[in-house]
Amino acid sequence: MRITTPGAVLLDWRPEDAPSLARHGDSPGIAATMRDGFPVPYTLEDAHAFIGAATGPGGHLYLAIELDGEAVGGIGVRPLGDVYCRTAEIGYWLSASCRGRGIATDAVRALVPVAFRRFEILRLQAGVFSNNPASMRVLEKAGFVREAVHERAIWKNGQVLDEVLYVRFAPGAGP
Repeated sequence: MRITTPGAVLLDWRPEDAPSLARHGDSPGIAATMRDGFPVPYTLEDAHAFIGAATGPGGHLYLAIELDGEAVGGIGVRPLGDVYCRTAEIGYWLSASCRGRGIATDAVRALVPVAFRRFEILRLQAGVFSNNPASMRVLEKAGFVREAVHERAIWKNGQVLDEVLYVRFAPGAGP
């Protein structure tokens, strides 16, 4: 898959992306805003393992955010299960050196319609740690609305945080 946005290209992860993934992903600042499955330090071995999982079988869609021929971030959609089977979760990260240019917002905007076409979902949601207002702005600019605050839901780096839940509904998805 290849999606061109105004500031970057979203495309399938490739094995040759591993060095740039490890370089840009190896950031305590990025890891602090991600679930614990995002390692710090982020090694070349971690990059290869992630790319293998991202390109392997599974009902997900994980793409690299590429700028000037280099993977500088990632974005993905993962459908939920059980009673949440008509909901998917979107997540993303971007290298600190690439922030402030609208790249993440454009990536989210571009992936939303793809997610609604590809998966049988009615809603797309994102949980954001309460200490990450930049990510909240990305989602708001991409048309998501704040749906809920899950108080004291996150334990990250020895700190209790709220989770702010953002959502977009499929066009025409009524009750």
